[in-house]
Amino acid sequence: MVRIIGYKTRQKESGDEFYLLEVQGGIEMVLSKTTGQYYATAKKATVSTTFDEDTCRGLIGTEFPGRIVKIHTEPYQYTIRETGEEVTLEHRYMYLPEGVESDEEKMAKELEEAFV
Repeated sequence: MVRIIGYKTRQKESGDEFYLLEVQGGIEMVLSKTTGQYYATAKKATVSTTFDEDTCRGLIGTEFPGRIVKIHTEPYQYTIRETGEEVTLEHRYMYLPEGVESDEEKMAKELEEAFV
């Protein structure tokens, strides 16, 4: 399950506005590479909509089936807001509906089946 935690306004090349829903997955415990301690986190992603702003605002708090997965991408630059540090990332997070596999999951499944 994912929960809608907010929304963002974006502008098309034509100048028209559209809205993205910000969604967040469930809590996950992750082992810090730096400290060796576990910390709680949750993956976030955005989903395009055809909704108006009032509808997006009203949907905050709604839960629906699916999950957020990490997708590998070509390297890109990202600036950390809190510190201003620029880092190179090679992933992003994407919402997937329940029952849908990412390309990476499909490839892993095919490899696993090939060695069985």
